[in-house]
Amino acid sequence: MPPGPRWAAHPTRTVNGEFTVEIAAGDGRPGREIGDLAEMNRLFTAWVENVYHRRVHSETGMAPLARWMAGAPFPVPSAGDLADAFRWAEHRTVAKTGLVSLHGNRYQVDPALAGAKAELVFDPFDLSFLRVRQQSRDAGVAEPFQISRHSHPKARPEVPAAPPVPVTGIDYLALVDARHTAELAGKVNYSALAGQDEQ
Repeated sequence: MPPGPRWAAHPTRTVNGEFTVEIAAGDGRPGREIGDLAEMNRLFTAWVENVYHRRVHSETGMAPLARWMAGAPFPVPSAGDLADAFRWAEHRTVAKTGLVSLHGNRYQVDPALAGAKAELVFDPFDLSFLRVRQQSRDAGVAEPFQISRHSHPKARPEVPAAPPVPVTGIDYLALVDARHTAELAGKVNYSALAGQDEQ
């Protein structure tokens, strides 16, 4: 579920009746061809943020977005906190030599951690910088000792796919997606802030 306002009483019925029908073929209806999960997520987020969250709900008498915003102002995370929220973590046991391994790379950590289990916190796209935690407390930085891999093997950058050719008629989801994309153009680009706290 996308972040933001809470769902109303019957979100599944609303999603099925208004979003899913636009992509599901059958019963003589042409369905929109969805290329991949990224496209599905993009279209669903656009529909939720531009249609569902803005329509007045019959039980509350308010649009979900307006009801959510009534609780504002919300605290804004710092660039560092936001970057930390998207870091990955893995646990490793520190060798007697104070070295720890992560996906073919070796790092030097505080020798006092030898033999202990440590949590390595990192940006999956940059394995040259790791923070070390032990028992949920900061234990310093893991210094690169031998680096052979620069990104996590499961880290895949998002590459937008070419838009599919629309079927006949009005493409409702494409209109919602275009409006959503235009609104996002004026907002903060959080991914550009990711490295600022480490400089």
